[in-house]
Amino acid sequence: MEAETLALAQEIDFSMWGLFARATITVKLVMLMLIAASVWSWGIIVQKLINYRQARQQAALFDQAFWSGEPLDGLFDQLGPDPAGQSERIFAAGMSEWRRSHRSDGGLIPGAQARIDRSMDVAIAKESEDLQSGLSVLATVGSTAPFVGLFGTVWGIMTAFIEIAEQQNTNLAVVAPGIAEALLATGLGLLAAIPAVIFYNKLSADSDRILGGYEAFADEFATILSRQLDS
Repeated sequence: MEAETLALAQEIDFSMWGLFARATITVKLVMLMLIAASVWSWGIIVQKLINYRQARQQAALFDQAFWSGEPLDGLFDQLGPDPAGQSERIFAAGMSEWRRSHRSDGGLIPGAQARIDRSMDVAIAKESEDLQSGLSVLATVGSTAPFVGLFGTVWGIMTAFIEIAEQQNTNLAVVAPGIAEALLATGLGLLAAIPAVIFYNKLSADSDRILGGYEAFADEFATILSRQLDS
């Protein structure tokens, strides 16, 4: 009997593909969903890492240009009203409103400072939306993937016990494949969730630091324009 059990166990394919192929259609759908969620998460992670690195580089380059001593009007003329960099767009929003606030006689329309601040706040809000887009997907995958995998495991184990009851055989070689297939769903759920949670926390912190830099720049720029308004 033990020899038959050993021979049966050796004939069963316990590879990842073998476990997936033997799983029920429900468990297969769960596994495919988790694999798709993992691929989607990694796509967002790689994209955000690249985007955040570019944002930091562009901010550093613009800070050098902004504090180089070049006149703000000249810098704005070089960049144009719709520049590519995030910090540049915040600067362009403030300068555009600054120029629109001048009357034809050279005087300033009342309330210029408040309008300039609001223009830069709107620009920062747009950059914030762009920086944080996709992070909600990571949060969703990180919080739900383990439970989706657990559902697949419960379903798979339930199916395995039903097969055991039908065959009236509690031999380990009969029980093990079904349980292994079910546990694979839990493993895939954790495989999708763990990187999503880790990088969600990292990317959220990176996004907050970048936005903090934009807000600090906007405050400094508003202070410079305020001095010119007062003078």
